[in-house]
Amino acid sequence: MIGDALRMIRVFHDIPQKRLAEQLKMSASHLSEVESNKKKPTLDLLDRYAEVFKIPVSSIMFFSEEMGNGTTTDKIRVSISEKVLALLKFIAIRAGKEAA
Repeated sequence: MIGDALRMIRVFHDIPQKRLAEQLKMSASHLSEVESNKKKPTLDLLDRYAEVFKIPVSSIMFFSEEMGNGTTTDKIRVSISEKVLALLKFIAIRAGKEAA
């Protein structure tokens, strides 16, 4: 789901939820609800998310679809799977930014 993808992107970039919420100009509790799929993100939120992480909205949507194909888990683990890391690197490269 889209919330899972947004959470994984945030975790990959090692940004605390509260700090990202401030950058997105929203409450941390609302961001938490979006990342836990309790609320759906608006197109405006997806645009702001893409701006913060310097990736196209289409990449976020693609990543969300890929996660829906079985790579998502109920809890984010400390080590992110190789497939998810490869996908995040792909997104970063497509956005013109090399992932660390």
